[in-house]
Amino acid sequence: MIQAQAYGGNDLKLKKYGYVKLNGLAVWQSSWRGKYPVHRGVNVFVVHPYSCTLRNWTNFDTSDDIYAASRLRDHLLGLTDGTVLVVASADEPTRYLKDALSTLGKLGADVSDVDHRGAFVFVAEKGDPWSTVFDKKRFEVQATWREPRVKASFKGAYNAISAHLDKFIMRVAYCQRCYFVFACSSYIG
Repeated sequence: MIQAQAYGGNDLKLKKYGYVKLNGLAVWQSSWRGKYPVHRGVNVFVVHPYSCTLRNWTNFDTSDDIYAASRLRDHLLGLTDGTVLVVASADEPTRYLKDALSTLGKLGADVSDVDHRGAFVFVAEKGDPWSTVFDKKRFEVQATWREPRVKASFKGAYNAISAHLDKFIMRVAYCQRCYFVFACSSYIG
């Protein structure tokens, strides 16, 4: 089980919190005016697909670093298909995000319309953008009143043994108020 929440900063002095939980355990926490560090920009978490544990976390400060989006793009492009990712924004992710927008879109997360201090979060399996579970708040005022959040549960990822069987495993994910069912197929090939 993967749970994640992103947040946008605000001028109202309201505390905002972001987190990534894997199997109920917090592996990352961030906050605006709260007790955790800010971790501004875009945070990328690579998750082990079978144990649902954190492999690594990288922060890209796309609010203050003009080269952060290029590094984010290159980081995402360097991952292999089947890699399970959680991506969560914090504070202000959009100022220098332009160079990574196309790559994020190819993962199933169109954030090109997210404005200053908007927020987004998603869980994706690289190479399968249709299974991405995604939530965003385009504007600061929206992100101030409700942080975007996702919850995803899945089985299997690409590997030599299970790739063929993946077509028969139902992926269920929860986002906001809806349930989605992914990759349920009777195809044998």
